[in-house]
Amino acid sequence: MIAMLRLQFIIFSLIGIGFWVRKKGMVSREGQKNITDLVINIVLPCNIITSFVQDLPSSALRDCITVFLISVGAEALCMLYAKYAYKNVSENQKKCLTYGILVSNAGFLGNPVAEGVYGPMGLMLASVYLIPVRIIMWSRGIAIFSGQSNRKETLRKVITHPCVIACMIGVLIMLTDLFAGIALIPDWLFDMLQTVGRCNTGLSMMVIGMILSDINLSELVDKTVIRYTIDRLLVIPGVLGAILFVLYRCGVVSGLSPRLAVLLAAMPAAATTSMLSSKYDCAPDFATKMVILSTLCSIPTIFLWGLVLKSAG
Repeated sequence: MIAMLRLQFIIFSLIGIGFWVRKKGMVSREGQKNITDLVINIVLPCNIITSFVQDLPSSALRDCITVFLISVGAEALCMLYAKYAYKNVSENQKKCLTYGILVSNAGFLGNPVAEGVYGPMGLMLASVYLIPVRIIMWSRGIAIFSGQSNRKETLRKVITHPCVIACMIGVLIMLTDLFAGIALIPDWLFDMLQTVGRCNTGLSMMVIGMILSDINLSELVDKTVIRYTIDRLLVIPGVLGAILFVLYRCGVVSGLSPRLAVLLAAMPAAATTSMLSSKYDCAPDFATKMVILSTLCSIPTIFLWGLVLKSAG
C-alpha cells in the first residue's frame, strides 16, 4: 500500500508539473511534440535496453515468451470486443473507438508504471508485451482509419521502430548473458544508457500532464466516451484478468507475466488515436475526448489495479 501510494504521488506530481508548464506557456504545442519524440526515439529505447541488463532468473526467457503470447491473446480479445461493442455510433466514431480498444497508451504510460510497480523485470517484460501492440498499431490500426493496409510499409515501420529495435537488442543481451555468460555492454556504455533512460518516467508523465492541460470538463460529458473509458480501464483488463486467473489456476501461466499483462491492459487511449483521427478526418474532437477522459480517469484506476495485482501476487 505504501509503495503504491508513493508511486501514485510521484505520477500525480509529475503530471501536475506537465499540466502547469503547458498552462503557463513554458512549453508550446510544438515543444510538447518534440518532447514526445525525444522520449519515444531516445529515452525509452535506452530505458528498455538497460532493463534487460540485470541478474535475471532462469525463468526469464520463459516469462518473456509467456508475456508475448498473452499480449497476442489480449489483442485478439480486443479485436473481438471492438467488433461487437459499438454498433449504435457513427462510422467515424466507431473507427476511433475500435482503434482505442486495440491500441492503448501502454507504451508511453505503461512502461514507467510497470517499472514503478515491478522494477526492472517489470519494464523488461512490458517491452516484450508491447511488440504485438506496436505491430497492430502500424497494421490494423492504420487500416482502420485509412481503409487500406500496406504490408511492406507496415513491416518497415515495425522493424525500424526505436522501441522494437531496443527490445531486440535487449533480448540479445539477455540470451548471451543467460547461455554464454557474456556481458555485451561495457560498464561505461551501460551507465550512459541508464542515465538517459532514467529520464523516462519524469518526461513521460509530464507529457501526459501537457495533454490534460487542454481539458474542458464540460466538453467531456459524452455517454459514448464515458462508456469507452469504462471499457478501456475496467472491462478489458477485468476480462483478461479473469481468463488469466483461470489459466493460472490450471498451471498454464505463472510468474509475473499474467499480473503485468493485466496492468498494461488497463492503460488509457493512446495519443495516436487523436493524431490519426485528425490526419484522416475521422471525428478528431471525439478522439481527443477519448484520450483526455480515459487518461484522466486512469490515474485512480491504475492505482487500484496495482493494489489488486500486488495483493494477488
